[in-house]
Amino acid sequence: MIIRTESAAVGTDTPWGELLDLLLPAYGQTWAMVGIVMALVVLFGGLTGLALYNTDRHGLFPRARVHAVLSWVANTGRSLPFLVLMAAIIPFTKWVTGTTIGIAAAVVPMTLAGIPFFARLVQNALNDLPKENLAVGLVTGGTPVQIITATQIREALPALASAVTLNTISMIEYSAIAGTIGAGGIGYLAVTYGYQRFDMNVMIATILVLIVTVQIVQLLGDRLARALARP
Repeated sequence: MIIRTESAAVGTDTPWGELLDLLLPAYGQTWAMVGIVMALVVLFGGLTGLALYNTDRHGLFPRARVHAVLSWVANTGRSLPFLVLMAAIIPFTKWVTGTTIGIAAAVVPMTLAGIPFFARLVQNALNDLPKENLAVGLVTGGTPVQIITATQIREALPALASAVTLNTISMIEYSAIAGTIGAGGIGYLAVTYGYQRFDMNVMIATILVLIVTVQIVQLLGDRLARALARP
């Protein structure tokens, strides 16, 4: 959590030369949240996306009822705005983490919001693969695990890289919203010091940091996707 120095009174803009001392810890907290969340999202959201694809009628193990349940869960998770979800699961968050503030409390709703979103992105990436890929894997006698890893995931890597990029940007945005529950990070800095204390220098700086961060993440993600798409 960032502590403001006594020299910064309400309504007094922080000198530009002092902003770095505020921004660096907040930026680190933002990436701590996003890093933890994305590790969980890629793992569980990826598995859910693979299950959504392979339980569909064109998948490795079609199961209409299982697919319907997974699809309903994914749609339900994506239907709630993040701020509503964060408030609605406060009792669950406290049960899991023992607190309702801080990075740990932010990770729970961010993860629950990110998993269904990423699962759909994975499913869509796999849906774009040629249907012949599955047939070739089956004809060559590959096991389901071999087909999923060597055929589905490998062939969809460029699209999956774009999915990770898009989800990461969404988590950066969610981390800013999570600042309203004292999660720390750039969002907390913007809300507590930029908005509540009318510090325009802090507000402008946090906006610029978020814009530049998203641009860099998108640029790196696009380059990675293009590199993976090369034969």
